[in-house]
Amino acid sequence: MTDALPKPPSGGSGRLLPPDTGRDRPLFLVAAILVFLACIAALGARGAWVQAQAWTSDLEGSLTIQVRPVGDRDTSEDAARAAEIARGLSGVRDATAHDRDHALSLLAPWLGEGNLPDDLPLPLLVEVELDTATVRDGGIAVAAMQAELDAAGIAASVDDHSRWAGAVRRAARTAQTLGLSLLALLAGAAAAVVAFAARASLAARVDVIDALHLCGAEDRFIAGLFQRRFFMLGLKSGVAGAVIAALVSILVSLGRAPADMAFFLPQWDAAPFELLLLGGAPLLAGLTAAISARLAVVSDLRGRW
Repeated sequence: MTDALPKPPSGGSGRLLPPDTGRDRPLFLVAAILVFLACIAALGARGAWVQAQAWTSDLEGSLTIQVRPVGDRDTSEDAARAAEIARGLSGVRDATAHDRDHALSLLAPWLGEGNLPDDLPLPLLVEVELDTATVRDGGIAVAAMQAELDAAGIAASVDDHSRWAGAVRRAARTAQTLGLSLLALLAGAAAAVVAFAARASLAARVDVIDALHLCGAEDRFIAGLFQRRFFMLGLKSGVAGAVIAALVSILVSLGRAPADMAFFLPQWDAAPFELLLLGGAPLLAGLTAAISARLAVVSDLRGRW
């Protein structure tokens, strides 16, 4: 006879607080979008920092000597001599003197092709590569290199790229600050949305809540039902948002983004940071939803009884 009796369904919270597909689907979509935007903001801030590190490393690992045309001197010979002087200094790996065609190619994006007369004197550039140890110790003494060039009678100036490296660092810090601020705003928006949904769900099941209260259920037990339900909802939304963010980042990385936009786009390197971020996003989304739902339900129950 006992075998003929129906078995109670497993999961007590599922019986007391069954899922409402009509209410849960819009919340799922909104939460997934918020998680997606949060992941994109975090990946974008990380990408900006990595890109800035690469750019500053390139800038700090080199110097530029600008050789100016003066009087009857041969600028090409002065550039070659400047490169020779630079190679003879300690801490310099190599130095390359560029010709007039290189200078014209640098001016072409602004002045166009063939718009300069052939007899117009142009300054020439010498690229100087520094040793890694020299970069780590703070770079080469620019004053010493300038003194060597002046002693050789070459009209040249040395640029150590420090102002450009500083500008890149400031841009990276700005991008990071914006990304983290957007991340905080999205987390607050997600918490507010979940709290509103939890209060709406509580109001829709007020008869069940009253019955549980009459049976002796404490507020923390009732809040726990909503906490578990919204935790699972946030976890599922987090998985969806993180997967979409990963796909978007991979597509951006595989595509050829303009160089001036690569600084602000999320990049995918499959590095531990990216894996940890996207792997932890669902858990963080679930915890945020659970805590927000519990606080909202507890607050409403205290005002109700």
